[in-house]
Amino acid sequence: MAGDTEPLSPRAKLAVTAGKAAAAVSRAAGRGSGSVIGGKVALRLDPDLLARLARHLDVVLVSATNGKTTTTRLIAEALRANGGVVSNALGANMPAGITSALAGGSDARYGVIEVDEKYLAGVAGDVAPKAIALLNLSRDQLDRAAETRMLAERWREGLSGSKAVIIANADDPLVVWAASSSPNVVWVAAGQEWKDDAWSCPSCGGVMQRPGDDWFCAECGFRRPTPTWALSGDHVLDPHGSAWPIHLQLPGRANKANATTSAAVAAAFGVPPQTALERMHSVTAVAGRYDVVSYQERDIRLLLAKNPAGWLETFSLIDPPPSPVILAVNARGADGTDTSWLWDVDYSRLAGHPICVIGDRRLDLAVRLEVAGVDFQVCETASEAVRRCPPGRIEAIANYTAFQDLRRVVGN
Repeated sequence: MAGDTEPLSPRAKLAVTAGKAAAAVSRAAGRGSGSVIGGKVALRLDPDLLARLARHLDVVLVSATNGKTTTTRLIAEALRANGGVVSNALGANMPAGITSALAGGSDARYGVIEVDEKYLAGVAGDVAPKAIALLNLSRDQLDRAAETRMLAERWREGLSGSKAVIIANADDPLVVWAASSSPNVVWVAAGQEWKDDAWSCPSCGGVMQRPGDDWFCAECGFRRPTPTWALSGDHVLDPHGSAWPIHLQLPGRANKANATTSAAVAAAFGVPPQTALERMHSVTAVAGRYDVVSYQERDIRLLLAKNPAGWLETFSLIDPPPSPVILAVNARGADGTDTSWLWDVDYSRLAGHPICVIGDRRLDLAVRLEVAGVDFQVCETASEAVRRCPPGRIEAIANYTAFQDLRRVVGN
């Protein structure tokens, strides 16, 4: 239970120490932050460590296919108005990474934790969260992730009877169906630009009707719930009808939606919307995303897009033609090895942009662009792609490991 300050057992202390040592060795070897291997070592020594580390915290879990890292960061900034926060800010969102993050938060009041969609129910069972934010569900990592409705069913079963306040996106039918098993749900009208995973009713399989911003199933009556929080232009509407201006340095409608959900979460912990939204203004980048870096006398904005929904949102952010665009796609373990999702992305929206294509699967992407009728050049390296772009601003859009590769090259 949050507020329980009972000291860790000798076994738990040993597990934490061993985990930190393993993480330090990993960092020294240049293998990343070490949070995952550190957590794995710690959990091997004490399988109940995650639950023990969360006992004194008021925990918020954030899960979704898109937006969870940014939303986690925004919620963390908002809750710092009330006390210390520990968070897995770099996105290590499976049990091992979460355990590593919480091991560094002995003095914190809140734990704001991003959770991979597949692990949400299990982590919620371990940490007894006070609140859970559910943003969206869409296709991702097709070689190993469950079909979206199966993930929704897993959430629905895992959240059934949960004591947590569920803050859920009323515009995503899959999220609504999953959250509806919980007795305490706060509905947020956060929007849903990508709709191609929610045309059939998750409850009965019928065809979903989508008049305007509404949705319903004509066969079983499953329908969009009435939200109490909403994104309206550049403002958040709270349950009392008050409109609060959104203060963000992060770009795009999707981040305004993330801020709206974050404000609803913060309110559940007593942070007023005005305070929460003002604090979110301090966030300029999230794990390198949205950063603008100088390289070869050009300014490169780094944008992460790892699935069709993410690419659709990202296209709405980029400067208009003829701004040059670098597209980078890999298909390594962290990305998912199935690149068939490329055919679900409407790359015709890039018409008029000079495009350079890089990454392990640049030829897969080249075929997709050829079919879309978009002009492009295939480049062997990021440096070559940058050299082929004219001086000025470049938009660089990459999936997960390609994004990391690009950051290493341009020095961010």
